[in-house]
Amino acid sequence: MSDFSFHSLTPDLILDAIESTGIRVDSGLLALNSYENRVYQFMDEQRKRYVVKFYRPNRWTTSQVQEEHDFAEELLEQEIPVAAPLKLNGQTLHQYEGYSFALFPSVGGRQFEVDNLDQLEWMGRFIGRLHGVSKARPFTSRPGIDTQTFLFEPRKELQHSNLVPESLKTPLFTIMDMVIEKAANLYRPSTQIRLHGDCHPGNILWRDGPTFVDLDDCRMGPAIQDLWMMLSGDRAQQLLQLDTLVGAYEEFSDFDHKQLVLIEPLRAMRMVHYMAWLSRRWEDPAFPQAFPWFATDKYWEQQVLALKEQYSALQEAPLSLLP
Repeated sequence: MSDFSFHSLTPDLILDAIESTGIRVDSGLLALNSYENRVYQFMDEQRKRYVVKFYRPNRWTTSQVQEEHDFAEELLEQEIPVAAPLKLNGQTLHQYEGYSFALFPSVGGRQFEVDNLDQLEWMGRFIGRLHGVSKARPFTSRPGIDTQTFLFEPRKELQHSNLVPESLKTPLFTIMDMVIEKAANLYRPSTQIRLHGDCHPGNILWRDGPTFVDLDDCRMGPAIQDLWMMLSGDRAQQLLQLDTLVGAYEEFSDFDHKQLVLIEPLRAMRMVHYMAWLSRRWEDPAFPQAFPWFATDKYWEQQVLALKEQYSALQEAPLSLLP
């Protein structure tokens, strides 16, 4: 089955897959925002809300997805609020007509507010608790955050992509290569632990406190990866946010301040990887529909400017909370 095989994921197949687990669907399927996978909300005959997630074929192996599920269960057992898959018929990962899927309880809430220091303090505590569990053992199947996966391979993909306009290839790759060289030299994590991996405000729901959702990108990596995406605004604002986060984090887990030098390399890695991800997934009809601006000259002109700004950021002294 190819990476772009969601075309065979019809409503009938989805309903049959869900009902193969013993749950009877009693509502329509509401598609939720997810591009990498296909995710739907529905209600059963008892009017209980669920979410079903169909994994993109050939992205993760069965053992890698199961490791994500086991990690979520481990966190839930330690009373860390995370949307964990339901165990049905003794298992969390199910197969139907060539698709892997899982069912989750539907989690409500509003989006986390990045500029709310009280919420940020909560997040610091919960990420500290999450990492306290993470450090107990490593992932054995899921990969780590490394420069090959997040810088060098994406650069190679973009070089061969026909979505990058010929007229912009020289300025784009000139600055991208400068960013990649600098980021790769700076990204040297001394320790790696199990991470949420994609801990940005969109993956946190707030209702009387935070709930972590979507562990789809969990990997091994430096602890700072689960903290830096909480930061926003200018340098002074980020220092205040970082101080709030780290102070709360250290109530539950030790924090290595040397990892602050990794923030800008990680940001650069995310930028380069994101461009290549959109290019790689362009054959999936959901992507041109959701990201119509991607294949335009204006988008790539903006990326040249963004990479120039990131190169400047990589040259600056890293954020520091120490005198």
